[in-house]
Amino acid sequence: MTTTVAVPVSRLKFFAISWFAVVMGLGGTAVAWHKADKVLAIGLPIGAALGYVAVAAFVAIAAIYLLKAQRHPDAVAAEFAHPIRLSFFPAFSISLILLSVVFMEAAPRFAFWLWAVGVPIQLGLSLYVITAWIRQDIFQVQHSNPAWFIPVVGNILVPVAGVAFAPAELSWFFFSVGLFFWLALFTLILNRMLFHGMMPERLIPTLFILIAPPAVAFISYLRLTGELDNFARILYYLAVFFTLLVFMQWRLFAKLEFYLSWWAGSFPMAALTVATFLMFETTGQTFFAGLGGVFLAILSGLVVLLIFLTARGVASGTICVEEK
Repeated sequence: MTTTVAVPVSRLKFFAISWFAVVMGLGGTAVAWHKADKVLAIGLPIGAALGYVAVAAFVAIAAIYLLKAQRHPDAVAAEFAHPIRLSFFPAFSISLILLSVVFMEAAPRFAFWLWAVGVPIQLGLSLYVITAWIRQDIFQVQHSNPAWFIPVVGNILVPVAGVAFAPAELSWFFFSVGLFFWLALFTLILNRMLFHGMMPERLIPTLFILIAPPAVAFISYLRLTGELDNFARILYYLAVFFTLLVFMQWRLFAKLEFYLSWWAGSFPMAALTVATFLMFETTGQTFFAGLGGVFLAILSGLVVLLIFLTARGVASGTICVEEK
C-alpha cells in the first residue's frame, strides 16, 4: 500500500503582477497629499512619508516578483499569456513614472532617472499588449474589463513629469496615443458591460479605473498647455461623472470579498483628487478646494482600509493563492 503525500505549492508562484497596483495607489496618494499641502497649506509631511513608503513597496514587490520569475518562470509566462492579467504588466512602468512625479520637486535627479527608465518600458509594454490584442486569438468579449485601461493610463501619465525632463513633443506623443486608445477601449468595455453580463466578482473593483483616464488626462493636458480651456474642462467633468457613476454602485461593492483588485480604486481616486485641487488653483473657486478635501478624505480612508485588508489577507493566507 502506497501513501500519497501532498506537496504544498509555494505561494510565491501565485504572487501576481497586479501587486504593482499597490505602488500606484500609494504613489498616487502621496502626490495627492503633496498637492493638498501646497494648495491648502496643511503643513503635514504625509505626502513625503507616503512617497518613501511607495518606494519601499516598489522595491519589495519588484524583488519578490523577480524571485518568482527565477523560480517559477512558467507562472510568469502564464500571466503574460493571460487575457486579463496581461494588462497589469504596465503597472510596473506606471509605478516608475508615478514615483518620478512624487519626487519631481524634492529629488529632481532621482525623479528624472525613474522617468527615463519607466518611459521606454511603458512604450515597450504598450506595444506588446496592443500587439497581443491584435494578433492573438485567445481574447473574447468577456475578457474585456476596465483593467485594459492600465496600459492607456501609463501613456497619458508620461507628460506629468515629462514636460520637465524632455522635449514637449515626446510628451505629446504619449498623450495622443493614450487618449486615442482610451476612447477606443471605452467603447469596447461599455459594449461588454451592457450586453455580455456582469464581470466576475474579483474584477468588479476595476470599475474604479473608469475614473483614471480622464482624470490623468486632465492633469497631463494642463501640464502640456498651462491653461484651463474647454477641452480640459470636458476631461475633468468626465472624471467627476465616472466617479458619481462608480459611487452609485456602492451596494454592489459592499457585497464583495476583499481581492487585490480593490487596489484598483486607489490610484483613480488619487488622480481625481489632484485634478480637483488643480481646478481650484486654476479657477480660484473655493468649491473645488472643499471638493478636493472631500476626495482626499475618501482616498485616505480607502488606502488605510486597503493596507489593513491586504496585511490581514497576507497573514491569513488568502492572498497569493491559486484562483479557483
